[in-house]
This record gives sequence, structure tokens and C-alpha cells, in this order.
Amino acid sequence: MHKITLYTRNRCPLCDKAKAAILELQEEWEFKLEEIDIETSDELTEQYGLMIPVVYLNDEEVGYGFVDKFDISNRLQEKNRIK
Repeated sequence: MHKITLYTRNRCPLCDKAKAAILELQEEWEFKLEEIDIETSDELTEQYGLMIPVVYLNDEEVGYGFVDKFDISNRLQEKNRIK
């Protein structure tokens, strides 16, 4: 099963939109969603602070900032073909 990791923080409208888009994708694709609040770690805040939300599919970064639901869907489709 694929895993989508969403790096986010509180009070982040773009993060809320990204999460909503990813949850919509669960109606079509099977994957586990892991949400990580970057404010729980200084290292994560330093790494992703200006980029959030950041989305990883398995271990590959697939989007940040404005997250495109259709792009992530296409990436899931590619990953399923490779299997």
C-alpha cells in the first residue's frame, strides 16, 4: 500500500486545502495518510518552514506550497503501473 506523508502546521490555510484534496483522493486510491506537524521539531521547521504544505508519496516529494490533487492522482497512477 502506498503512503502519503503531509508535512503541515497549525493555522495554515494551504495545509488545510492540501489535506482536503488528499482526503478526496482516498475515494479513488488506496493509501495510508500520515500527517506530521513540523512545529513539533526544530529540524522539521527549518527544513520545511517556507515550503509547507509538503507532500511525499512513499519516499518521493511530489508537491509543496499549492498542492495539486490531479498531479498527486497522476503520481499514484504511475506508481500503480510500476508495481
